[in-house]
Amino acid sequence: MKLGTVHHVAIIVSDYEKSKDFYVNKLGFQIVRENYREDRGDYKLDLQMNGCELEIFGVAGAPKRPSYPEACGLRHLAFKVESVDETVRELNEKGIETEPIRLDTYTGEKMTFFHDPDGLPLEIHQ
Repeated sequence: MKLGTVHHVAIIVSDYEKSKDFYVNKLGFQIVRENYREDRGDYKLDLQMNGCELEIFGVAGAPKRPSYPEACGLRHLAFKVESVDETVRELNEKGIETEPIRLDTYTGEKMTFFHDPDGLPLEIHQ
């Protein structure tokens, strides 16, 4: 077996419009396609940025994350950035709170976390 790179990450959100605004207008993802799936009663939004693809599913009544942050399943989603300091400044200017910048214990690189509208931990890593 020879697996390639990760094709996409899928996220179920509780408020489709709020999450669409967050990922598109605040983080800068571009919309590839947006569909309402009548048979399922939900929205599916395909996003892309620099080869990273996200699928956002707007599912009414989806259960909340069982605990924070250590629930089984996706722990966090991490984005590589050129400058953690600059990215933190840009996020803060858009009203997105970030945790204090710290150094990764193993790589020595700068990193920090922020959260999407549903509380999903998102990391930026230099």
